[in-house]
Amino acid sequence: MAMSDATYLRPTMPNRIPDARIVGIDDLKTALAKGYADFMAMPSHLIFVGLIYPILGVFLSSFAFGEATMPLLFPLASGFALVGPLAGIGLYELSRRRERGEVPTWTDAFAVLRGPSISAILGMGVVLVVIFLLWLATAYGLFSAIMGQRANASYPDLIREILTTGRGWALILVGNAVGLAFAILVLTVSVIAFPMILDRNVGIGTAMETSRKVVLANPAPWRPGARSSPGCSRSAQSRSSSVSRS
Repeated sequence: MAMSDATYLRPTMPNRIPDARIVGIDDLKTALAKGYADFMAMPSHLIFVGLIYPILGVFLSSFAFGEATMPLLFPLASGFALVGPLAGIGLYELSRRRERGEVPTWTDAFAVLRGPSISAILGMGVVLVVIFLLWLATAYGLFSAIMGQRANASYPDLIREILTTGRGWALILVGNAVGLAFAILVLTVSVIAFPMILDRNVGIGTAMETSRKVVLANPAPWRPGARSSPGCSRSAQSRSSSVSRS
């Protein structure tokens, strides 16, 4: 697969943070088209790797079925997306190998575990896990402050109170607003961090700062919802590949 014609980052000297360029609608269309081409070329690989993400989400959510952790059920289910960029690292690797003319197998998605950039990938993963844990602590604090202690409430009673009372709707509004702030934070520090680390073997600081510059230069295309598009792995891989043309 050919590298994206859209250059998202202006090449600079090696080990320097690139300057951000403006991303247009045509660039996003190109990324979506290449993401679709990747899927059509290896649908079973992407589906298999993609299933790992929801399975882990369900596994984590199962811990919230006790009375003490009941308020964490929704924050766990929704907040797991905060570590989504780490879960996509295998998809980036498959796209990268296909771009080089290889015919990747699903096991190649785990080749990053043996790659030279594994320490930086794990470091970025720790950053996202810390943000995820901070979100859970914040969500639990909001629940306790607004709803009070609900140790004896059942799930049906709790859901009914959240959906039918004023303080329940206050929790929904405030909780989602705070969750959006956490999502924007993760987007800002990681939108191209993982594919850049994988493609260029740069450090965490360089990857996070480059992501921040790209988001600030392009606030509309990188809104939180854009990360969930089918072409996100291809789009991010194309952006990181453009950095290598320095």
